[in-house]
This record gives sequence, C-alpha cells and structure tokens, in this order.
Amino acid sequence: MTTQPAEPTLTGVRNFRDVGGLPTADGRRLRHGVLFRSGHLAHATSEDVAYLSGLGLHTVFDFRNSADQALEGPDAALPGTRNVNIPLTDPADGADFWRMVRKGDLAQLRAALSDGQAADRMTASYRAMVLGRTAEHSRVLHDIAGDSVPALLHCAAGKDRAGLSIAVTLLAVGVRRDAIEADYLESNSPHRRYKVHRAEGAEGGLSAEVLELLAPLFDARPGYLAAAFDTIDEEWGDVEAYLTEGLKLSAGTRERLRERLVD
Repeated sequence: MTTQPAEPTLTGVRNFRDVGGLPTADGRRLRHGVLFRSGHLAHATSEDVAYLSGLGLHTVFDFRNSADQALEGPDAALPGTRNVNIPLTDPADGADFWRMVRKGDLAQLRAALSDGQAADRMTASYRAMVLGRTAEHSRVLHDIAGDSVPALLHCAAGKDRAGLSIAVTLLAVGVRRDAIEADYLESNSPHRRYKVHRAEGAEGGLSAEVLELLAPLFDARPGYLAAAFDTIDEEWGDVEAYLTEGLKLSAGTRERLRERLVD
C-alpha cells in the first residue's frame, strides 16, 4: 500500500484532496496520486497552479454549468492538462433561487428555506443527478478507464456534483460504502468548507439566523448521499445493475477502472 502523502494547503482552491487510501470491500486500497477532488480552480494562485501542475494531471473534469463559470470565472490553466467541462446541472435550473440566496431579504429566505425546505431541495438535487445524469457519469468513468488519469474532479464547492461523481466512481471500483460516506463528509471540515457569500447590503447579512437557514445548502449531509444511493436501488434494483445498465460499464471497463485506481 502506498503511503498517504501530506495534504497541501492551497490558497485559492477549496476542498482539495487526494481520494487515495480508501478501502475496498475486497481488502485493497485506492491508489494515491490518481484521483483527486476539489472546488473550482478559478481563483487558484500561482503557487496553487504550480502544485497542481506538479501532480501530472491528465484531465480536470469541471462539473460546473455556464452560469457557475460566468459567476466564478474559468478554471486557471494547468499546462499540459486537458480540461473537460461536463455540466451536471442546468444553468437555468435554480438561477432565481441562488440569486435569492445571495440577495434575498429575511422574509424571502424564511419562506424558501425554513421548515426543512432547504434540506429537501438538496435531497431532490441528488436524486435528480442520479436519474438525469447517467450519460455524464458514464462518460467520466469511461474516460477514467481509458487514459484520463491522474484526474481531478471538481464543481464549484467540490461538495455536491463532485461529491456524487466521486461516490459513483468509488462504487464502480468496489470501495466500501462507509468509506465513501466518510470521504463525502470530509467536505464539512472547517478548512474545506465553501465560504458563504451574501451580497453587500442584503438584509440579515450573515447573521446567525441567515447562516442557520443556509446551512443545509452548504453542508455535506449523510441524508443527501443516502438519497442518491436509495435512488439507485429504486430505479435499477441495486448498484450492480446501475453500473452495468445505467452507466453502461462492461466487465472489461470496470476491470480497467480497478487497474488504474486500485492498488
């Protein structure tokens, strides 16, 4: 088994980590240095770029949509690295909602987010990504099985779209379910969390009440990932059927995935 490398401190990239070391059900470990995850690279500093370039990345998979990219900016260029944009959400879906999150007054926030509505929205989004983005997840996995490693998978915060895509990749190579959840929940660590932003002058600012209302949107919660797994079982019967029928992964492709990702 390879040794766990020291985790870098990146200034302009949130939630970066090497997924290596996670245990598989058959007693093996995910290889270090081949699969990474993070938030967007749009604000990467020159030092961040130097570090990321030194990883020898073949491909960066960017799951943001055009609205995200317009708001945050394009990823910083990494010399010699292929950047592939595969949006996992529609830019029009939720645009008004996220505008309200940034600029809305307290009455709007309470009406839209209180009484479990924010958590319900997140749960629904995970279900929708499982049901509606099988072609996109299939493309990522076939790319990784081909020649696209080392690979970095990211979205905006590195929590939801990247989190689910990493979870699906880990399922495909037999990583234990408890280890998948533990890695997913690492996005809650204080140094990884996406910074909540509100427009200047927005009523309530970042008061305790506003932060409580917004928390479900910015947390990684076990129930969100469980909803995705439940949706797999409900739609396909089990994970094996999801991988073979939903994601169109042949036995040969899954074996190539294991060869590339698992020690």
